[in-house]
Amino acid sequence: MSGQTSPIISLSCDLTCAVHYFSSGLQKIHLDREQANWTSTERLPLKTIMLILLAGIFLLHLTGIILLLVATIDNAWWVTNTMSTDVWSRWILDNGIWNNTVLPTSSSYPSEYLQAVQASSILACIFSILGLFVFVGQLFTLAKGQRFTFSGIFQLLACLCIMIAASIYTDIFHKSESSGWYGHCFILAWISFAFTFISSIIYFVLRKKTRE
Repeated sequence: MSGQTSPIISLSCDLTCAVHYFSSGLQKIHLDREQANWTSTERLPLKTIMLILLAGIFLLHLTGIILLLVATIDNAWWVTNTMSTDVWSRWILDNGIWNNTVLPTSSSYPSEYLQAVQASSILACIFSILGLFVFVGQLFTLAKGQRFTFSGIFQLLACLCIMIAASIYTDIFHKSESSGWYGHCFILAWISFAFTFISSIIYFVLRKKTRE
């Protein structure tokens, strides 16, 4: 009898082991739940930050488009007290009334350079608008690592086009005129150049981050 294990002692050992394994399992489940809750609370701010970032990029892009459209359409690239000129026509103040006239055809307004400014301004608007539509479409269609590439390319093209338009206008037109100053459209053209350049850089940086 002394060499044999009592059935009661054996049953007690089995129950002790079962309770130990059961409590260990409960502790593991509790830790897994805590880790899952911690992970979800950690990811929630990241998602919120990403949504805020995307909204900010969208607003930056939209602001650039508005500035490009105003700079291209409005009539204030070069202004005086009695005249306001854009890349399409000229407004002259006569007896208190603004009259729309055509641009001069003299050597101070070479047509080939004027057409280059007009075409570059229009292309800048088109590329930037296309980039905004592509930006929205890429969020739902392309996988990570492929997003924002085309938006960045379109914005870079828009940036180059408006830079070409503003640079040609600065270098060619109104250089010999003693009176007058650059209007708000000319200034907005350079501001939109900065906006489109910044947004294109952001798109390329986001593309690199999503690939990682």
